[in-house]
Amino acid sequence: MSKVIGRLQSVGIAKETTRGTAVASATYWLPFSEASLDEKFENVTQDESFAVIEDSTAMYRVKNWVEGTIKMPLTDQSLPLLLFAAFGANADSTHAGESAVYDHKATVGESAQHQSLSFFINDSATNVDYVHANGVITKFDLDVELKKFAELTVSVKAQKGVSQAASPSMVAENRFLPQYMSFKSAPSTAGVNGTLTGTGTATSTIHVTGLSINTSLLKIGMTVTGTNIPAGATIVTIVSSSAFDLSAATTGAATSYTFGGAVVALKSFKLSPDSNVEDDDVLGSTAPNDFLNKQFKVEGQFTALWQNESDFKTVALATPNVAQALLVDIKNTDVSIGVVPSHPEVKILLDQCYFTEFSRPFKVNDLVLQTVKFKATYSLTNSEMIAVTTTNTVASY
Repeated sequence: MSKVIGRLQSVGIAKETTRGTAVASATYWLPFSEASLDEKFENVTQDESFAVIEDSTAMYRVKNWVEGTIKMPLTDQSLPLLLFAAFGANADSTHAGESAVYDHKATVGESAQHQSLSFFINDSATNVDYVHANGVITKFDLDVELKKFAELTVSVKAQKGVSQAASPSMVAENRFLPQYMSFKSAPSTAGVNGTLTGTGTATSTIHVTGLSINTSLLKIGMTVTGTNIPAGATIVTIVSSSAFDLSAATTGAATSYTFGGAVVALKSFKLSPDSNVEDDDVLGSTAPNDFLNKQFKVEGQFTALWQNESDFKTVALATPNVAQALLVDIKNTDVSIGVVPSHPEVKILLDQCYFTEFSRPFKVNDLVLQTVKFKATYSLTNSEMIAVTTTNTVASY
């Protein structure tokens, strides 16, 4: 009998073509730091009276399944498949300017059956391997913290394991460090994506007047670019519904403006999508007939240094509530792929978020930090709640 450490065990995933039918081999073996895919079961107790004081006379099995979590670094190649299972919809496309670099956009699938996976366990202790069919991702947490790899914690459910030989083959995937991440916010997705435009009047001054768009689409800290606008210019004051002030005076006549999201450096970021999966237990079987997702929700939080009220506090306390679009971009600029070149990247767009809690504790010997909790909601304008686009060299999922 051999004894092993967890480092010698392997966990793999593969996309199922037919829901609930196990795939022959894993597409990706995950570089986990912690994993538990445990066989779960429920029994019913025979506890009726048999003229003795002992509490029961037998137990019978009524349910079998597997459940657990996988904690792993955020990586570029296996991530789209995990997101496909968690979100339910995936669209593959060629990355702009490239022929062998691709974008994989995960969005919420409007069904109760998101993409199923087969989960594989290679157990070097017993030399007995297992595959678990009809695997689903019930929820996951994405954590980006200082001095650590960006990390995923994935919660899963699947059918009871069936013995099936496996031969793990790890793929060298690209990872993401905290210094690769940027964070932007704006009142709209156009603003946070840097595609919001408008016209107005400013001549060698910081004052922009006669703006063609309402300043409700703007916020202090948003970037401004255009002819005769100094590099790095931002909005410093919202004057009225059609006027704002720049952080630097224009160098001549400026009439056209492109606005980008307000950039704030974060200390940490956490995103928590949850599919609210329910077991479809049926008569005639100890195995769930399926695992069905219900309402899809996304919550999260982030922490930053406290610098001013305009970053987050003003929006958090606004009455009526004010929504914000958030953009998190994690781009591994140390690795080049393609000919442009491009880089492995994970871009998270939250179309419409509301801040649900704002805190700013004072500790006498520490810098003041602000922590903001948020909840994403479905945007009727964009027909979307969240989109996560992963850029890598895999053509399709």
